[in-house]
Amino acid sequence: MRVEVFENKIEVAKQFSKFFTEQINNSDVYHVALSGGSTPKIVFDVLAEEYGDTVDWQKVHFYWGDERCVPSTDDQSNYKMTVEHLFSKIDVPEENIHRVLGEASPEREVMRYANLLEINLDRVEEVPQFDLIILGMGDDGHTASIFPHQIELWDANDHCVVAEHPETGQKRITINGKVINAAKQVIFLVTGKAKAEKVKEIHNQVDGFKNYPAALVSPKSKDLIWFLDDEAASFL
Repeated sequence: MRVEVFENKIEVAKQFSKFFTEQINNSDVYHVALSGGSTPKIVFDVLAEEYGDTVDWQKVHFYWGDERCVPSTDDQSNYKMTVEHLFSKIDVPEENIHRVLGEASPEREVMRYANLLEINLDRVEEVPQFDLIILGMGDDGHTASIFPHQIELWDANDHCVVAEHPETGQKRITINGKVINAAKQVIFLVTGKAKAEKVKEIHNQVDGFKNYPAALVSPKSKDLIWFLDDEAASFL
């Protein structure tokens, strides 16, 4: 595991974008699972502005690690955010965008999306393998949409599962921990003072740290990098 610390979230976005585009340029086909949240939004802006015309986006297939069960036109949709901040500004083929159908029945959609991953991705020990999975971390230590109160979903048999937000009860589609840890590379993008306590507990392995789903991210490839800003790393 590597930890990279940068001055602020803008610098995190710039450095990750540089790293990300280098990975794409060195690949023939590249399968990436995106994350939602404020930091990826800045990343998408940087990618579009600084690399929109210099990257062969036709090589990249985009997926999502999780999605809220809302229509694609809803402001809470991770897909909508990505369209507004990235896809609408770059030349990416429509067939390379593999969105989660947030408006569909969650129970059916997890099966459809898991099947899509099995068809499109190589598999390692029957688990679909992404080239890269981008993750965020919530103030409560959740990642993707696996929350501490449903940590058993991490080891679910199904590649995709239905999760619920602990406070709102909103349903979400999320990949499970087996898929996350099967990826060739996993990157955390974590910024802000509100994340500092959980970052400290996870990285210092404080008692009970494995109750946080983010602490269970340990890809078999050993290729895990945390991109942090000064605030998120302030307790390390």
